[in-house]
Amino acid sequence: MEIESVQCECCGLKEDCTQDYISEVKGKFDGKWLCGLCSEAVRDEANRGNKKPFGTSVEEAVMAHMSFCGKSKSNPAVRVADGMRQMLRRRSGDLSSTPPSTSKKYARSASTKLY
Repeated sequence: MEIESVQCECCGLKEDCTQDYISEVKGKFDGKWLCGLCSEAVRDEANRGNKKPFGTSVEEAVMAHMSFCGKSKSNPAVRVADGMRQMLRRRSGDLSSTPPSTSKKYARSASTKLY
């Protein structure tokens, strides 16, 4: 089983995967390889679109998410995390608060501990 490093076409994150898994993901997303977080965001977008009169195809959902990832020049992991947070808020019905600035929230200092 050969492991290959592949880069997400939305956010730019890299993952090490088998060629079979890469092919499987590309088959689901119109030939584009998406990391796990971006693929969940695209699935959510497509599912939300199914509630619209004309629906949202997977291709449209991929393009919308790629546009979202390309709008900001910040760290791709931060952008994806923000998108996932927004998606979870929508699912839970919590749309009341505006997300804070990511530059301060995700800044790391020497005293910050990650577990």
